[in-house]
Amino acid sequence: MSEPTSKPARDRVPAVLQTGHDCIAAAFALRAGSAALMPYLMGGFPDMAISRAIGEAYADNGADLVELGVPFSDPLADGPVVHAAGTAALRAGATLDGVLEVAQALAPRLPVVLMCYVNTVLARGPEAFAQAAREAGVSGLIVPDLPLEEASEIEQACEAQAVALVPLVAPTTSDERLQRIGKRARGFLYTVSVTGTTGERSGTEDDFRAILQRVHKHAQVPVALGFGISTPEQAAAAARAGADGVIVGSRLVRAAAESDDPAAAAGAIVAALAAGLAR
Repeated sequence: MSEPTSKPARDRVPAVLQTGHDCIAAAFALRAGSAALMPYLMGGFPDMAISRAIGEAYADNGADLVELGVPFSDPLADGPVVHAAGTAALRAGATLDGVLEVAQALAPRLPVVLMCYVNTVLARGPEAFAQAAREAGVSGLIVPDLPLEEASEIEQACEAQAVALVPLVAPTTSDERLQRIGKRARGFLYTVSVTGTTGERSGTEDDFRAILQRVHKHAQVPVALGFGISTPEQAAAAARAGADGVIVGSRLVRAAAESDDPAAAAGAIVAALAAGLAR
């Protein structure tokens, strides 16, 4: 486990909050004036116990929410770093139920937003999947390969369990489609900063502002920016450009893969990102 920063760890999900929507909204509200920090965690990488330790390190070092990935054999939105981690997790025996156990361990400390592909949801069945997610304390669900036109059944299942179904939008999303997605978005709008898959890139404040201004015009929930953000400087630039939340993935997964102490390595990066946003 990594050492906590000077800022004391705190529970970010008060017991009086009953729904995933409430938990996510409260996490964003805590960062009004800056941006909430949402690091990505590949469930089961490099194994279940260590992935839970990484999530605990995120909470210890200033994360406001966590995006918890369910490994999948054909992850079309994942770049090479996250894809490799998912493959390694599957080889190590990761399962949906195991990842939900990680979610259950982390949920008392900060909202957990599960990220998985649609086949995983359909294999369990939307209603059973949503119920299992909520029983594990999951606040939100991201399904990157679920188009708006095919989302109704999963959307209804999530609503019945008060789990926020979080949609994605990209620079290529038309204004007409942004409007339709914005009306149905729950929790937050996951805004992809670039075209392509996840990975570390060199986006600038001006790059971020262009897409964020478009999305905010149609958003009724907070707007979180992800894909390509890897440094404290980029995270701070995203906040200045108007992001309500910042999502960082590949940089953290790479740190976990390269370190003898994955939790400490990833926790240190989260601490630096949180400090950058605090400024």
